[in-house]
Amino acid sequence: MPTAPAHTQTSAEPQSALDKFFEITKRGSTIGTEIRGGLVTFVTMAYIVILNPIILTGAADVAGTTLDFGAVGAATALTAGVMTILFGLVTRLPFGFAAGLGINAFVAFSVVGQVTWAEAMALVMINGVIIVLLAATGLRKAIFDAVPFELKIAITVGIGLFIAFIGFVNSGFVTATGANSPPVGLGVGGSVATIPTLLFIVTLILTGVLVARKVKGGLLIGLVSGTVLAVIFEAILKLGPQFGDDGAFNPGGWGLTVPALTGSPISVPDLSLIGQVDFSFDLSKVSLVALVMIVFTLVFSNFFDAMGTMTGLAKEAGLADEKGDFPRIKSALVVEGIGAIAGGGTSSSSSTVFIESGAGIGEGARTGLANVVTGVMFLLAMFLTPLTSIVPTEIAAAALVIVGAMMMAQIKYIDLTDFAVLVPVFLTVTVMPLTYSIANGIGAGFVSWVLVQSLSGKAKKISPLLWAVAVGFVLFFARGPIEALFGVA
Repeated sequence: MPTAPAHTQTSAEPQSALDKFFEITKRGSTIGTEIRGGLVTFVTMAYIVILNPIILTGAADVAGTTLDFGAVGAATALTAGVMTILFGLVTRLPFGFAAGLGINAFVAFSVVGQVTWAEAMALVMINGVIIVLLAATGLRKAIFDAVPFELKIAITVGIGLFIAFIGFVNSGFVTATGANSPPVGLGVGGSVATIPTLLFIVTLILTGVLVARKVKGGLLIGLVSGTVLAVIFEAILKLGPQFGDDGAFNPGGWGLTVPALTGSPISVPDLSLIGQVDFSFDLSKVSLVALVMIVFTLVFSNFFDAMGTMTGLAKEAGLADEKGDFPRIKSALVVEGIGAIAGGGTSSSSSTVFIESGAGIGEGARTGLANVVTGVMFLLAMFLTPLTSIVPTEIAAAALVIVGAMMMAQIKYIDLTDFAVLVPVFLTVTVMPLTYSIANGIGAGFVSWVLVQSLSGKAKKISPLLWAVAVGFVLFFARGPIEALFGVA
């Protein structure tokens, strides 16, 4: 069986206490590289300070209450900063934290249709407590160990394609057609027809050349160069946003952020949402079964999204061994659960490991020092929201595509001559981007692995835990009919 890449470690002596604590030299990195990596991770993640408020403020709860955009943005930046720094200090790993996409949409468009915002965030916190208990008792690690080597690699590759797909969509290079077939297409009407998408392509090519030529800071140089070009084009052409204040659609405009600084670059953060949670659920308005199904969905999504992401990032950084384990894995799983508790407590939704951290890893980040840099930038972003939003998502998207390509290379470690291995690997890799969910891809891989392997006469090789998780995913995939069966709205 092929083996995964070895640890990127050296035997050189640490140069300082900081070096020793974060194992910078041991992992073949430098302080400068970690700083650059941390900055790149922040640049590729910064959009969440804008996107998370857009998602969470886009829906009213059962009481008709909506969240304040500025308050959600400040809470998002605060939670991301604190959790990223905490994760870096505890685990010494370069995995950034922020409000998890998918989970925040589920909360905004499904959960608050049944409960209030304060109750929804209490459910997010309960989900976090369960995740912490699973990690602290070792059950989460045991499930992780039960996952076959091939599926762990497939998760990495699938995440790579997912990251790339996010980049293509964020850049406008791939768009929804609005038709049943094909559901997606190239740009506008099958053409690259907008300046933002064109600048994405320019940034992608520039960054790709820099990385191919092994230029130090290639990703960061590409991102900065692309942003400068975006600012220049916006200043000359006045493209503006895709959606104006009056709701008018401008197809040639920028997506989430316009690369132009207007007014003061400094703003005072509104932290009024911290602590706005309510555990006194009104069972006359929402059933206990509904609450259980909500928590079940949150736990499954949180649990396997994070596990898959950390597996992929650790392999990309060369920090995972042949079994997919990486340094301080138990601590990492515990802190990830704490992120859900923190996200619920600040009303910014569950904070979890971000796949965009792969951009910093691609830049050379190998330790938690990069996380400290990223976290500090997020804390500053609370006060510098106008500056944070100057990097357009179309430019940041180029880095995501490059990182996706890097992660795709891991497929070489899987022996695909066995069709019983190929089918689950293929489903894992393809379902992630096609359903826009890491958890869905992992679930498809787990269920198909158990079925195909067992029906091929290899049932004895399957861990009982993997069987249990596969059954859990079957329930996860069937949660809609199950909710309907119990009369859950």
